[in-house]
Amino acid sequence: MAIWPARALSLVSWLALLLLSASPAAQAAERIRLMVGGVEKQIYLPATLAARLGYFQDEGLEVELLTEPSGVHAEDELLAGAVQGVVGFYDHTIDLQARGKLVVSVLQLGQAPGEVELVATRLAQQVRSPAALKGLRLGVTGLGSSTDFLSRYLLASHGLRPDDATLRAVGAGDTFVQAMAAQTIDAGMTSEPTASRLIQSGAARVLVDLRTPELAHAALGGAYPAACLYMGSAWVRDHRPQVQKLANALLRALRYIERHSADEIVAQLPAAYLAGNRALYAAALAAGKTMFTKDGRMPAAGPANVLRVQQRVNRLLQGKTIDLSKTYTDEFALAAALASPAAAPPASATAPSRR
Repeated sequence: MAIWPARALSLVSWLALLLLSASPAAQAAERIRLMVGGVEKQIYLPATLAARLGYFQDEGLEVELLTEPSGVHAEDELLAGAVQGVVGFYDHTIDLQARGKLVVSVLQLGQAPGEVELVATRLAQQVRSPAALKGLRLGVTGLGSSTDFLSRYLLASHGLRPDDATLRAVGAGDTFVQAMAAQTIDAGMTSEPTASRLIQSGAARVLVDLRTPELAHAALGGAYPAACLYMGSAWVRDHRPQVQKLANALLRALRYIERHSADEIVAQLPAAYLAGNRALYAAALAAGKTMFTKDGRMPAAGPANVLRVQQRVNRLLQGKTIDLSKTYTDEFALAAALASPAAAPPASATAPSRR
């Protein structure tokens, strides 16, 4: 048996360790916690797909998706340092800047809110526009949430004052359905699949539809970018490689949505997200897929229009100057596109999901 000099043995050991540490399999995944403003909502589907299809894992990330039904509570978790990012609405970046907190949208997932204002069927004949909501109780996910802001804007844009209707925080999903059934709300704003559940059951009818870019443009006076990944500006500055990996994974998920049918997408989701009706969920997704961006970039006129809407209904913005250039960046979306060219072949629709 050969006997290695101590110095040579030390060198060989060092080289072996270096090669081992360079191996992708040997490297520990970077852990990141993201809060989603309702992980089962269709508006936040890209985050779920990126996790289910293993896209985060492919980037060397161990991403934990947490859920909080109201976006306003999700942003609280970010400010408290409990999570590194939020999958929520872009309007929070403006609201937070008005409060002296700088956060930035690093990838734009939605180019429309994907929300719908519903009215209880028992009142549908007398409530045919937001102007008729005076004196009624309106459900929102949470006070200070994006559905709160949008609901107040619908009132204001139809000649009503903020106190002409009562806004109640009722969450989303089952709690929203129960509030409508118990008649604790008369109307309210929610997303899919909750909206289709109430419409199909006959409990509610559509009053204002914000589920596609065209419908949102008509109701909100312009482009209204919504779902995005936003993070603290300082954290983004100090963790650019991790942010880029998140952007890469989420852009892959957006392209998966673009290139696959609703049925193929639904096959990748947990049964619990489908609210007991796979066909209904798929139909809603097929009708609303255009709410998602294809490239993760901010629509050109979007930020200015969101600011205009917010200035009309958000008292925190009164007298404040908002620097929109600090609320979003396309840098990571552009780099992600180079890392995963649009011409690349789509993933196999029959490939098993990574659960």
